[in-house]
Amino acid sequence: MKKLYRSERDKKFSGLCGGLAQWLGIDSTIIRLVAVIVALGSFGSFILFYLIASLIIPSEPTGSFMDGHHYY
Repeated sequence: MKKLYRSERDKKFSGLCGGLAQWLGIDSTIIRLVAVIVALGSFGSFILFYLIASLIIPSEPTGSFMDGHHYY
C-alpha cells in the first residue's frame, strides 16, 4: 500500500495536490482544477479542509527511494 505524502517536488502551495496526484497516479493539474472548483462551489469551506489536511498529512521524506530509482 502506497503512503500519502505532501509532495516536495510538485507543489504550488503546500504540496497536498501534488502528493494526492502522485498517490492516485494521475496528473496534478487535474487535482488542482478539481480543488479550485470545489473551493468555489463550497463557498470557501473547502479551504479549511485543505489547510487541516496540509497540517495532518506528512511531508514527503527527502533522500528516499520513493521516486522509483533503484541504486545497487
